[in-house]
Order: sequence, then structure tokens, then C-alpha cells
Amino acid sequence: MEHIVTVQDAVTAFAPWREPTDAELDAIELEMPVITADIALLDAQIMTLDRPVTELDIRRIRRAHNRLLTARRELSNRSAVADLSGGAA
Repeated sequence: MEHIVTVQDAVTAFAPWREPTDAELDAIELEMPVITADIALLDAQIMTLDRPVTELDIRRIRRAHNRLLTARRELSNRSAVADLSGGAA
């Protein structure tokens, strides 16, 4: 019988070498408003799983959804501007 500990040691042996690069960290920071808005929407939806949905819950979900759409739009606009200005010589 093989133990999972031996497999875990083999998998995590290279963990210190697999740190995110500066570019990956910058990309995560750029997407952070979208990530937090998505978490807020999920929180609002999860709160309604075990009870009937009230008018307040509907408004909370709608506001969270609108914040998520706004964050995605701003990220897309930022990416489009960076693409347009990046390749001129």
C-alpha cells in the first residue's frame, strides 16, 4: 500500500521554485476589482440559499451584479486602451 505522504512530498518538492512572476502578480492586481466584485455577488447569492428571497435580497444581488459588470467593463476598456497604445513604433 502506498502512502499519500510520499506523493505529497514529490509534488511539493518544487513548490519554492514555482512563485508567481512580477507580470503575473501585476495581472492579478489589475483584475482584483473584478475578483472582489465576483466574490460580493457570490456572497449575496449564497445568503439566499437557505431561506426565501426577500426584496432586499433581490436588490443586494442586483447591485452586486451591476458592480461586477462595471468592474468587467472597466477592465476590458483598460485592456483595449493598452492594446491600442502598445504597438506603435
